[in-house]
Amino acid sequence: MHDFVAALGLLLAIEGLTFAAFPGAAKRAAEEVAGAPEGPLRLMGIGAAVFGILLLWFMRGMPI
Repeated sequence: MHDFVAALGLLLAIEGLTFAAFPGAAKRAAEEVAGAPEGPLRLMGIGAAVFGILLLWFMRGMPI
């Protein structure tokens, strides 16, 4: 649970910095995502989740 809260904090910090430093680009990116078809977005989301889990396993030294 400690790792989850740390990861959530890091996510919020990076996202907050992105919106603070580049608000215009963040708005444009959000508009592009809103107009994208659901299929590719779903595949990108699944791919990102799988990559994130594998990266965590690798960095924590856990066998896959």
